[in-house]
Amino acid sequence: MPAVRILGIDPGLRHTGWGVIEADGSRLAFVACGAVHSETGQSLAERLRALHDGLACVIAAHLPHEAAVEETFVNRDPQSALKLGHARGIALVVPALAGLDVSEYSANLVKKTVVGAGHAEKAQVAMMVKVLLPRSEALGADAADALAVAICHAQHRGARAMARKLADRIIS
Repeated sequence: MPAVRILGIDPGLRHTGWGVIEADGSRLAFVACGAVHSETGQSLAERLRALHDGLACVIAAHLPHEAAVEETFVNRDPQSALKLGHARGIALVVPALAGLDVSEYSANLVKKTVVGAGHAEKAQVAMMVKVLLPRSEALGADAADALAVAICHAQHRGARAMARKLADRIIS
């Protein structure tokens, strides 16, 4: 089975982190990471377009086979939650438009998979990303979180594929 290139996305309206890894069985390799930014002074539509265009460029440049997006948990005001929801929609639709299968993972599952504890701190996640991907150049928390999402997907993608096959057999 050939290596699978995975795009991990940590959605945010100001900064959407992204990270690309290759998974070959249990071996993980760093490919690239960064963040797509939108300008605070722009309209919501312009900001969402900036995220869309940035993620589309990442996909075109790194040609991932699959994508994984972190589910967001927000306990701030409803306006902030709604804006983050828009950014998350962009993070889901851009890879889908590129023909990628898109999976979603809760923040707790990402942390548990990467660190071993579902309530780990961001610094612990970044440190474990560095351990698991020693060549990674995660500049900032957004990119490190996105790489963690990609690692989580690499660890759980086999189980998800098997569950889909079972569901298809039951429906057929």
